[in-house]
Amino acid sequence: MKKTFIVAALLLVAAFGCKQKSTSTTAASSPYSSQQTTAQTPNVTPEQLGEIGAQIKHHPSDADKILADHGLTQDSFAKAIRQVASDPAASRRYRDAYKKRV
Repeated sequence: MKKTFIVAALLLVAAFGCKQKSTSTTAASSPYSSQQTTAQTPNVTPEQLGEIGAQIKHHPSDADKILADHGLTQDSFAKAIRQVASDPAASRRYRDAYKKRV
């Protein structure tokens, strides 16, 4: 389950990271959605998320502990990953940090 979650999160980042154009239709259609996301997820940089993802890849059985150490849950980590994936520059930052640790 955890391995599937991590792989799905990484694929999501990779898929959105390859996009050159970002769309703002989500933000325009729901102005409160970004406020809710930021309120629920701690401020974690794309680089920190990349390092966390790499740590989880190396120690998948400790995924919950690694996330908790950074003040995250699986849901908040997934939300943070989706937020990073929506921005091509942030996706590249995530990817670079992840690759440094893997």
